Amino acid sequence: MNTAVVLLVDDEVPFVETMTKRLTKRNLAVQSAFSGQEALDRLAKESKVDVVILDVKMPGMDGIETLREIKKEFPLVEVVMLTGHATVESAIEGMRLGAHDYLMKPCDIEKLMEKVKEAKAKKAGHEEKIVQARIKEITLRRGD
Repeated sequence: MNTAVVLLVDDEVPFVETMTKRLTKRNLAVQSAFSGQEALDRLAKESKVDVVILDVKMPGMDGIETLREIKKEFPLVEVVMLTGHATVESAIEGMRLGAHDYLMKPCDIEKLMEKVKEAKAKKAGHEEKIVQARIKEITLRRGD
């Protein structure tokens, strides 16, 4: 697997710092944001992000609202939701809005790595379908 580019979004600075070290050691390219708005700003500037690891409970724009905006503006980016305050309602809402998966904090790092790998593969599959559709469209236009 190519190195996944991950955007880690959480308002807790120590958590972001620790997770960044742990994920980097596992060959992920990790960027960070400390709010939903900062995450959206980073995604607008950085087109290479494969997977967003997103905290649900944040002040201001919470994770569910951030997920909604990510899926609207960057539909191919996959999102893994993380929370220490999981409720069935927020999990269902996150999945309904297009989250790839939902994990409880503290989560097992290997489980998170598995979810990131799955999410990156899903994104790559969607990108490949788009490329194939464009090739087909060009071919049909040319009459080949």
